[in-house]
Amino acid sequence: MLRYVYADDLHRFPRLADQMFRHRAAQFHDRLGWEVSVDGAGHERDEYDDKNPLYVIWQTADGGHGGSMRFLPTTGDTMVNDHFRHLAGAEIRSPLIWECTRFCLAPGAEGRVAAALMVACGELMRGFSLEHMIGVFDARMVRIYGRIGAAPEVLGRQGCGRGMIAVGLWSYAAADRGRVFARAELDPIVSEAWFRQGFGRPIEAPAAMAG
Repeated sequence: MLRYVYADDLHRFPRLADQMFRHRAAQFHDRLGWEVSVDGAGHERDEYDDKNPLYVIWQTADGGHGGSMRFLPTTGDTMVNDHFRHLAGAEIRSPLIWECTRFCLAPGAEGRVAAALMVACGELMRGFSLEHMIGVFDARMVRIYGRIGAAPEVLGRQGCGRGMIAVGLWSYAAADRGRVFARAELDPIVSEAWFRQGFGRPIEAPAAMAG
Protein backbone atom coordinates (compact mmCIF):
# COMPACT_ATOMS: atom_id res chain seq x y z
CA MET A 1 0.00 0.00 0.00
CA LEU A 2 0.96 3.66 -0.36
CA ARG A 3 1.47 5.59 2.86
CA TYR A 4 1.61 9.39 2.93
CA VAL A 5 3.56 10.43 6.01
CA TYR A 6 5.00 13.80 7.05
CA ALA A 7 8.40 13.69 8.73
CA ASP A 8 7.02 14.70 12.09
CA ASP A 9 4.76 11.61 12.00
CA LEU A 10 7.45 9.11 11.01
CA HIS A 11 7.82 8.05 14.65
CA ARG A 12 4.47 6.29 14.25
CA PHE A 13 6.08 3.97 11.69
CA PRO A 14 9.50 3.12 13.15
CA ARG A 15 10.14 0.06 10.99
CA LEU A 16 9.23 1.86 7.77
CA ALA A 17 11.36 4.87 8.70
CA ASP A 18 14.39 2.78 9.66
CA GLN A 19 14.25 0.71 6.50
CA MET A 20 13.63 3.73 4.26
CA PHE A 21 16.75 5.56 5.46
CA ARG A 22 18.80 2.33 5.37
CA HIS A 23 17.69 1.58 1.84
CA ARG A 24 18.50 5.15 0.83
CA ALA A 25 22.04 4.61 2.16
CA ALA A 26 22.33 1.32 0.26
CA GLN A 27 21.10 2.90 -2.98
CA PHE A 28 22.66 6.34 -3.02
CA HIS A 29 25.86 5.77 -1.04
CA ASP A 30 26.73 2.13 -1.63
CA ARG A 31 25.44 1.38 -5.13
CA LEU A 32 25.52 4.78 -6.83
CA GLY A 33 28.49 6.23 -4.98
CA TRP A 34 26.90 9.62 -4.32
CA GLU A 35 28.54 11.93 -1.81
CA VAL A 36 25.81 11.62 0.80
CA SER A 37 26.01 11.37 4.58
CA VAL A 38 25.33 8.07 6.34
CA ASP A 39 25.04 8.18 10.13
CA GLY A 40 25.98 5.61 12.73
CA ALA A 41 22.60 3.92 12.40
CA GLY A 42 23.24 3.33 8.70
CA HIS A 43 20.71 5.99 7.69
CA GLU A 44 21.14 8.32 4.73
CA ARG A 45 19.71 11.71 5.66
CA ASP A 46 20.29 15.30 4.61
CA GLU A 47 19.15 18.76 5.63
CA TYR A 48 15.90 18.47 3.68
CA ASP A 49 14.77 15.61 5.90
CA ASP A 50 14.73 18.17 8.73
CA LYS A 51 12.20 20.42 6.95
CA ASN A 52 9.14 18.23 7.63
CA PRO A 53 8.86 16.86 4.10
CA LEU A 54 6.09 14.57 2.99
CA TYR A 55 7.23 11.00 2.35
CA VAL A 56 5.33 8.62 0.12
CA ILE A 57 6.24 5.07 1.10
CA TRP A 58 5.26 1.81 -0.54
CA GLN A 59 4.58 -0.54 2.34
CA THR A 60 4.98 -4.20 1.45
CA ALA A 61 2.56 -6.93 2.48
CA ASP A 62 4.78 -7.82 5.45
CA GLY A 63 4.92 -4.20 6.64
CA GLY A 64 8.35 -3.34 5.27
CA HIS A 65 9.68 -0.55 3.04
CA GLY A 66 9.41 -1.32 -0.67
CA GLY A 67 10.21 2.14 -2.02
CA SER A 68 9.74 5.82 -1.29
CA MET A 69 9.97 9.43 -2.43
CA ARG A 70 10.28 12.76 -0.61
CA PHE A 71 8.27 15.92 -1.37
CA LEU A 72 8.72 19.57 -0.42
CA PRO A 73 6.93 22.73 -1.61
CA THR A 74 9.15 24.96 -3.72
CA THR A 75 8.02 27.96 -1.67
CA GLY A 76 10.64 26.84 0.88
CA ASP A 77 14.15 25.41 0.70
CA THR A 78 14.62 22.75 -1.97
CA MET A 79 17.48 20.79 -3.46
CA VAL A 80 16.77 22.13 -6.94
CA ASN A 81 17.00 25.78 -5.90
CA ASP A 82 19.90 25.32 -3.50
CA HIS A 83 22.13 23.07 -5.60
CA PHE A 84 20.81 22.60 -9.14
CA ARG A 85 19.40 25.98 -10.14
CA HIS A 86 21.87 26.09 -13.04
CA LEU A 87 20.22 22.99 -14.50
CA ALA A 88 16.67 24.23 -13.91
CA GLY A 89 17.55 27.45 -15.72
CA ALA A 90 16.00 29.68 -13.04
CA GLU A 91 14.85 29.65 -9.45
CA ILE A 92 11.70 27.55 -9.13
CA ARG A 93 9.30 28.93 -6.52
CA SER A 94 5.56 28.46 -6.75
CA PRO A 95 2.76 27.16 -4.51
CA LEU A 96 1.71 25.10 -7.54
CA ILE A 97 5.03 23.24 -7.84
CA TRP A 98 6.49 20.72 -5.41
CA GLU A 99 9.90 19.13 -5.49
CA CYS A 100 10.24 15.33 -5.48
CA THR A 101 13.58 13.77 -4.54
CA ARG A 102 15.17 10.62 -3.09
CA PHE A 103 13.33 8.17 -5.34
CA CYS A 104 14.43 4.97 -3.64
CA LEU A 105 13.60 1.34 -4.29
CA ALA A 106 14.26 -1.36 -1.74
CA PRO A 107 16.63 -4.16 -2.79
CA GLY A 108 14.59 -6.72 -4.67
CA ALA A 109 11.54 -4.47 -4.93
CA GLU A 110 8.77 -5.58 -7.28
CA GLY A 111 8.82 -3.90 -10.66
CA ARG A 112 5.46 -2.27 -10.03
CA VAL A 113 6.72 -0.33 -6.99
CA ALA A 114 8.33 2.39 -9.11
CA ALA A 115 5.05 2.85 -10.98
CA ALA A 116 3.14 2.94 -7.68
CA LEU A 117 5.32 5.81 -6.50
CA MET A 118 4.56 7.70 -9.70
CA VAL A 119 0.85 7.01 -9.12
CA ALA A 120 1.30 8.80 -5.80
CA CYS A 121 2.85 11.78 -7.59
CA GLY A 122 -0.23 12.09 -9.73
CA GLU A 123 -2.55 11.71 -6.75
CA LEU A 124 -0.69 14.49 -4.93
CA MET A 125 -0.99 16.75 -7.96
CA ARG A 126 -4.71 16.11 -8.14
CA GLY A 127 -5.28 16.33 -4.40
CA PHE A 128 -3.29 19.52 -3.83
CA SER A 129 -4.18 21.23 -7.15
CA LEU A 130 -0.55 21.28 -8.28
CA GLU A 131 0.52 22.12 -11.81
CA HIS A 132 3.94 20.49 -11.74
CA MET A 133 6.46 18.39 -9.85
CA ILE A 134 10.15 19.12 -10.26
CA GLY A 135 12.99 16.81 -9.36
CA VAL A 136 16.63 15.88 -9.74
CA PHE A 137 17.33 12.43 -11.12
CA ASP A 138 20.23 10.34 -12.37
CA ALA A 139 20.79 8.42 -15.59
CA ARG A 140 19.22 5.14 -14.42
CA MET A 141 15.89 6.90 -13.81
CA VAL A 142 15.51 7.89 -17.47
CA ARG A 143 14.78 4.27 -18.36
CA ILE A 144 12.56 3.73 -15.31
CA TYR A 145 10.41 6.80 -15.94
CA GLY A 146 10.12 5.93 -19.62
CA ARG A 147 9.02 2.38 -18.87
CA ILE A 148 6.37 3.62 -16.44
CA GLY A 149 5.03 6.12 -18.96
CA ALA A 150 5.84 9.11 -16.74
CA ALA A 151 8.84 10.71 -18.41
CA PRO A 152 9.48 14.34 -17.38
CA GLU A 153 10.38 17.34 -19.50
CA VAL A 154 14.14 17.65 -19.01
CA LEU A 155 15.07 21.25 -18.18
CA GLY A 156 18.81 20.69 -18.04
CA ARG A 157 21.44 18.03 -17.51
CA GLN A 158 25.12 17.65 -16.77
CA GLY A 159 27.53 14.78 -17.22
CA CYS A 160 27.08 11.75 -19.41
CA GLY A 161 26.57 8.03 -19.17
CA ARG A 162 25.95 6.68 -15.68
CA GLY A 163 27.17 9.97 -14.20
CA MET A 164 24.44 12.09 -15.82
CA ILE A 165 22.33 14.25 -13.49
CA ALA A 166 19.22 16.06 -14.75
CA VAL A 167 16.43 18.29 -13.55
CA GLY A 168 13.00 17.36 -14.87
CA LEU A 169 9.51 18.80 -14.72
CA TRP A 170 6.39 16.64 -14.55
CA SER A 171 2.89 17.80 -15.36
CA TYR A 172 -0.33 15.91 -14.73
CA ALA A 173 -2.01 14.40 -17.76
CA ALA A 174 -5.28 12.61 -17.14
CA ALA A 175 -4.74 10.63 -20.35
CA ASP A 176 -1.60 9.04 -18.85
CA ARG A 177 -3.26 8.08 -15.56
CA GLY A 178 -4.64 4.76 -16.70
CA ARG A 179 -1.31 3.64 -18.14
CA VAL A 180 0.58 4.40 -14.92
CA PHE A 181 -2.07 2.68 -12.81
CA ALA A 182 -1.85 -0.37 -15.08
CA ARG A 183 1.94 -0.51 -14.68
CA ALA A 184 1.47 -0.29 -10.92
CA GLU A 185 -1.28 -2.93 -10.95
CA LEU A 186 -3.41 -0.65 -8.79
CA ASP A 187 -7.11 0.16 -8.67
CA PRO A 188 -7.78 3.94 -8.64
CA ILE A 189 -10.48 3.43 -6.01
CA VAL A 190 -7.96 1.77 -3.69
CA SER A 191 -5.42 4.52 -4.37
CA GLU A 192 -7.94 7.19 -3.46
CA ALA A 193 -8.71 5.34 -0.22
CA TRP A 194 -5.00 5.40 0.67
CA PHE A 195 -4.89 9.13 -0.02
CA ARG A 196 -7.93 9.68 2.20
CA GLN A 197 -6.30 7.61 4.94
CA GLY A 198 -3.13 9.70 4.73
CA PHE A 199 -4.73 13.15 4.64
CA GLY A 200 -8.16 12.63 6.17
CA ARG A 201 -9.97 13.90 3.11
CA PRO A 202 -10.76 12.83 -0.46
CA ILE A 203 -8.48 13.74 -3.33
CA GLU A 204 -10.95 16.20 -4.80
CA ALA A 205 -10.79 18.59 -1.82
CA PRO A 206 -8.06 21.23 -2.39
CA ALA A 207 -5.68 22.00 0.45
CA ALA A 208 -2.34 23.66 1.12
CA MET A 209 0.67 21.59 2.13
CA ALA A 210 1.37 21.47 5.86
CA GLY A 211 4.76 22.00 7.41
